[in-house]
Amino acid sequence: MEAIVNYFETIPSLHRSIILIGGITFFWLLEGALPLFNFNYKKWKHAIPNLFFTGTTVIINFALAFLLLQTADWVQANDFGIIHWLPEMPLWLYVVLGVLLLDFFGAYLAHLVEHRVKLLWMVHLVHHTDHKVDTTTANRHHPLESLIRFSFTLFGVFIVGTPIGIVMLYQSMSLVFAQFTHANIKMNKRVDKLLSYLIVSPDMHKVHHHNLLPYTDSNYGNIFSIWDRIFGTYLYMDREEIVYGVDTFPDEATNSSLKELLKQPFQGYRKPTNIDSL
Repeated sequence: MEAIVNYFETIPSLHRSIILIGGITFFWLLEGALPLFNFNYKKWKHAIPNLFFTGTTVIINFALAFLLLQTADWVQANDFGIIHWLPEMPLWLYVVLGVLLLDFFGAYLAHLVEHRVKLLWMVHLVHHTDHKVDTTTANRHHPLESLIRFSFTLFGVFIVGTPIGIVMLYQSMSLVFAQFTHANIKMNKRVDKLLSYLIVSPDMHKVHHHNLLPYTDSNYGNIFSIWDRIFGTYLYMDREEIVYGVDTFPDEATNSSLKELLKQPFQGYRKPTNIDSL
């Protein structure tokens, strides 16, 4: 475990790029072999806006990485944060707890707030208006959302008190899990269900991409499913019934246009329809 933490403390940018590109490539190929839905689409054309937003996310995170480093160094030097206030524990437990809590602040809480605050929902909407969810959807985030999510992660580092090695480990895991849970892959239902008791599984997350409430406002987790289960935001839906997108933004052509997606956060507020009202 010490070797893993030491590696992520100084992980080269090249290695982080390999994780990003390698993950997309792996799940892209797996989607072709084991597709959940047989989408009738030109995969490269669909991927263009999603990969553009992946690029903007990388640029923003890279440009602001010094803030994460400075914050992680400060909390470690000053023994500040939740994991510093707990009794002494084995290194493996220290790392697991750090990643678990960062997943709460940087992923679950950020995601929940984006759905509950009107202005933030309109920014997050870009992620939800993909009608053909696949592994490239993972980082389909408007640049404004990348800033929002970074802010929550930075807050998490400060409150949790995680050193930079755990921060980089968390970010790498978060990236791969997002690619995994969005990938258009068909897993055995029983295996997927068993996984969902510990981690966010593909079927669990895809419920979140259903086009109607209350399913859109459920299953916010990224790595660990524990947060949805603790806070009562877990919902189950048979994967064959899932319809991707947001019913109040139904135009797939508009939702596939990079120009229109960049403007999407500035349109009028519209939440998905509640399925109970239909």
